[in-house]
Amino acid sequence: MVSQAPTIYSLQAPKDISLSDIEAELSQIWQSYGIGDANGALPAATRATTFSLVVYEPEETQYLLTASGFYNGPIDGILGPQTIAALREAQKAFGLDRTGKTTPEILARLREEVAKRHSSGANLDNGSTASYSLDAKSPRIADEIALRNPCRIIALIPIAGEDEGVKAQVSAYCPIQKQSSSTLICCEYITLTGTAAALERIGGMIPALLIGGLPKFLWWKATPDPNNALFKRLAAVCNNVIVDSCEFNHPENDLLSLQELVENGMPLADLNWRRLSAWQELTAEAYDPPQRRASLREIDRVTIDYEKGNPAQALMFLGWLASRLEWSPVSYEKESGDYQITKIKFLAQDQREVQAELAGVPVADVGEISGDLIALRLSSTNPQADCGTVICSETGGCMRMETQGGAQSSGLFQQVTSLSEQKAEVLLSQQVQRWGHEALFEETLGVIAKVLKLGSK
Repeated sequence: MVSQAPTIYSLQAPKDISLSDIEAELSQIWQSYGIGDANGALPAATRATTFSLVVYEPEETQYLLTASGFYNGPIDGILGPQTIAALREAQKAFGLDRTGKTTPEILARLREEVAKRHSSGANLDNGSTASYSLDAKSPRIADEIALRNPCRIIALIPIAGEDEGVKAQVSAYCPIQKQSSSTLICCEYITLTGTAAALERIGGMIPALLIGGLPKFLWWKATPDPNNALFKRLAAVCNNVIVDSCEFNHPENDLLSLQELVENGMPLADLNWRRLSAWQELTAEAYDPPQRRASLREIDRVTIDYEKGNPAQALMFLGWLASRLEWSPVSYEKESGDYQITKIKFLAQDQREVQAELAGVPVADVGEISGDLIALRLSSTNPQADCGTVICSETGGCMRMETQGGAQSSGLFQQVTSLSEQKAEVLLSQQVQRWGHEALFEETLGVIAKVLKLGSK
């Protein structure tokens, strides 16, 4: 069932302003709200009062879509449903496959289109640059958050091209819910667009735009670079740094970068870690009965299937399991072939060997989340042990795990789970309800780092 997005009320469509006038312009939006409506027909509007969210978008997709006329929303750095729809429209117009995904081909065509418009003098002014459709059919990430808490979103949009300084926009939008139509809960947007170097130059003023005395979050939609000056400056003033490892281009190296940040005391959160909660809960439930709890120590075979591509989820689940059962990694090797096979050996506390295999399985229908888990099997070479467990997200995954079998042919526990919502916008709206260090996640990263470092020896 497709959920219906709330109607969006615009207090202020994106408006170009100077950097020094951002706060004054936002205040003016609220001062002028309701003027001219003597009958008091406008609902009460609640200004951003709960937290600030800084979003760093690693490439210029939304900017290019807007400048070439395919996208009519605020440039907020969020590749949500509306941006995906705009990408499909652009791909259709240019005769490309309508994947709705950012590809080098569509970016090249969009850059050409923007350059063509720029050279012909077809400049778009404030009113038409990013007007917002009030009948938006899909909720954007800001709306997911605003439905729970009004906030301020500061989007940093690095773009390619000549360094012409930083362009600033402000806007304000409020999703209207039927059950509470008398009150608007609104998000304020501040969008800063420029080259990466230009954004770095004005990095010192960004902390001043965060609402004082309230939680501050940084969603870094690129691989966090411990040596990036802008990243370090923003991370230092935020309560939580949020990443999504399903977007990492080099997952193994990037997970090592996360561990380096944790070692330096940075409070990190990974949206991809949240996607594992259903798998972790079902695994824990499988060993809740007292007779099975004792057999946990008998597990010495772990097989994890994931959608071929990004192994971050598989590594994190294995790292979590190893941290809970106190396994120490001793070897790591990768095999080439259609299946991305990774074999990892651990030693349990009693010096038993534990063999783990991660398999990147080619799938015909790739999901939105790169590297989603498909199925996992926990078993033992001891045929008397009652620890055989299969958990999977689809029937095919269960069948593959059963077919592979193991030393245990009986006592197999199987449970198929219907995974909860995994989209970034929903996970982010949950993440901003908490902040600080997550001990379990940090312990898991520590195990993963030890595993991956074995592969570099």
